[in-house]
Amino acid sequence: MSAGPAAPQAVRPRRVVTDRRGGHSASPYDSFNLGDHVGDDPAAVAANRGRLAQEIGVPGASLVWMTQVHGTGVAIIEDAGENPVVDVDALVTATPGLVLCVLVADCVPVLLADPVAGVVAAVHAGREGVRRGVVPAALAAMTRLGARPANVEALLGPAVCGADYEVPQALQAEVAGVAPASAVRTRTGTRGLDLRAGIAEVLRGAGVGQVVHDPRCTVEDRRLFSHRRDGVTGRQAGAVWLE
Repeated sequence: MSAGPAAPQAVRPRRVVTDRRGGHSASPYDSFNLGDHVGDDPAAVAANRGRLAQEIGVPGASLVWMTQVHGTGVAIIEDAGENPVVDVDALVTATPGLVLCVLVADCVPVLLADPVAGVVAAVHAGREGVRRGVVPAALAAMTRLGARPANVEALLGPAVCGADYEVPQALQAEVAGVAPASAVRTRTGTRGLDLRAGIAEVLRGAGVGQVVHDPRCTVEDRRLFSHRRDGVTGRQAGAVWLE
């Protein structure tokens, strides 16, 4: 009797969000800064990225980074040949072992995974990205690789919370036109944006089955980098991959 075709090997999505502790960078980037565009010592950033790879058990060359521009560009990644991927704000892959990384210091790291199809995405979603539709663009790219929104699981990582994100009325209205739930009041009663609430609304409207929030606020939690709080500072990362 001849054997039938081998069943596809199962893959498991993994997600990690870093904080600022335990790295090699000096103040004001202390200490686990993963951003190579903020003025930090390149050797310290390289050492920190090496530590990230070691901690999650992958080769350093498998970490795929982007030069983020607050836009809606999405790159589908099949290998780590172009690294960083230039001028995009979302990475998508169906290739096990490639670790997709997004850098943030107040914006939302959106980590998406369809464990059934074996497709993952890392998305950089600030107010411009939310307004312009970077999250739906990433979902569309995942769908092209076989993902189904109902099977997608989303993690919205640490970001500035609505209580600390004051914006002008016109800007709030622009973002709320796309994601109404993002329009909130700050702790002092002024107009604000809760980007994670808005992104969750967009994801659920697209049919995404599971949305999980990391509730930490980058402005309030000193273990996290925050550009709004500190100005010159480092970047933490969200990472997602298939193993």
